[in-house]
Amino acid sequence: MTAEGVVGLIAGLDAGSIALVGWALGSAIEALASVIVVWRFTGSRTLSETAERRAQKAVASSFWLLAPYIVIDAVRDLAGQHPARATALGIVLTASSVIIMPALGMAKRRLGARLHSGATASEGTQNLMFVAQAAAVLAGLAVIAVWPGGWPMDPIIASASPDGQSGKGPNPGVARAAASASRGRPGPKPLARSALPSADPPGEAGQRAPGGAPDAREARASGCRIARSSVC
Repeated sequence: MTAEGVVGLIAGLDAGSIALVGWALGSAIEALASVIVVWRFTGSRTLSETAERRAQKAVASSFWLLAPYIVIDAVRDLAGQHPARATALGIVLTASSVIIMPALGMAKRRLGARLHSGATASEGTQNLMFVAQAAAVLAGLAVIAVWPGGWPMDPIIASASPDGQSGKGPNPGVARAAASASRGRPGPKPLARSALPSADPPGEAGQRAPGGAPDAREARASGCRIARSSVC
């Protein structure tokens, strides 16, 4: 965990802010993602597609490690009426993250595109999502500083943050809409019976008995053609 995360964790615990605590713990997740990317480009793994796939899965999985803790603690604070308090240190930390971190996230995304590494690009995306989380936490802390009665915003922001969205990936609504559209897409209409080509030789199409069944002469003629019997 970075120094910023340690200070943010102390400030969040002192103020009783689960949103700030979740954001501070997120710095440990960012550090873990960085370690995964370093592992990806170490030694023989540099040109390995298998290592790239494993790194992508590991970075994606690391993003949701905090979700259970954040959701449970946020529900507990709301149900138990545990108000968060204003913290000047938390406001300064989140404000600095909003200012500094976007450049780092964009740089990692560009580097990932140049290296054709989805894991590196995903780490940059993770940085940008934590910036968005920092902005939300900053807004909540500012409201609490001005209006202490607005403390329920803190656990709500915590549960709505990327860390608190357990079991959901980026843009789940888009994936569900795409799946629904795929399932609901009408298939090709079956051809009408009259549009299907007839398998009967010319001149025999009209020799069928009523109901579509072949008459005795047609059946005998067909059998003779197949067997090529001299009796016929």
